[in-house]
Amino acid sequence: MIKSKFTKVGDISIAVVCLLVIFVCLMPMLNILARSLSSPLAIVNRQVTFLPVDPSLDSYRYVFKDPSFSRSMGWTAMLTVICTVFSLVITILCAYPLIYDGLKGRKLLNTLIIFTMYFNAGTIPNYILIKDLGLINNPLVLILPGCLSVFNMIILRSFFYSVPDSLRESAELDGANPFTVLVRIYLPLSAPVLATLALFYAVGRWNGFSDALLYLTKPDFHPIQLKLYNIINNLSSIEIATQEGIAGGVPQASEGMKAAAVMFATVPILVVYPWLQRYFIAGVTIGAVKG
Repeated sequence: MIKSKFTKVGDISIAVVCLLVIFVCLMPMLNILARSLSSPLAIVNRQVTFLPVDPSLDSYRYVFKDPSFSRSMGWTAMLTVICTVFSLVITILCAYPLIYDGLKGRKLLNTLIIFTMYFNAGTIPNYILIKDLGLINNPLVLILPGCLSVFNMIILRSFFYSVPDSLRESAELDGANPFTVLVRIYLPLSAPVLATLALFYAVGRWNGFSDALLYLTKPDFHPIQLKLYNIINNLSSIEIATQEGIAGGVPQASEGMKAAAVMFATVPILVVYPWLQRYFIAGVTIGAVKG
């Protein structure tokens, strides 16, 4: 294919725009990283740059010397893996039966499931339900209530619909039961979409803290985001006391500690993306070539 001069200019313009958008999206993260590496005096004097001249690791030392922070990180990592696997199993078991036309009440089930996307009971009824179920201060409260996302289930169900019925029918003629069809046909073909949903569930659980804030009072089960929330609140209190002359120290010195805590809690989940990138590419190209 021969490209004209105007086509090449258009491609270059699109590439430049994409680079600018990526840079703008990365600026807040780079700003937080610069603050976490800067000394308190540089933050006070507003001399923070993306590459600090005199980097200081005092903020990271403050975060790492707290053993509860590392323990919360380990607990959150384990919780994320458990929630992701459990949520994928529940999503598959919910989406797979709904593709069968012979399922009685299929339309009613679809309506009831979609209904939950737009309407919910609210915070107080949910708290009463969790309390009646005996899940207050129970680590299962971080797993069971949010194990199924209707949006993710609809994505997986739509993908199952795209699989030709002839594959399922040929397997059924060979004597395969629905479970065998799911394991041998649908799941191997669904690797890209399952990887995408796994990332959605993992990021949602890693960044979640509202359920732990409402239902957990024991600090042993606090996820990393709630721990980060508490650290930032405590540092804000110290900063206010410093500015009012109640405590000694440099004003705004806690800004670097806040940034270090944010980086410590954000970087691990960002590392997961490169491992799943090839599945995203495969998911985008599915259906592009027909044989």
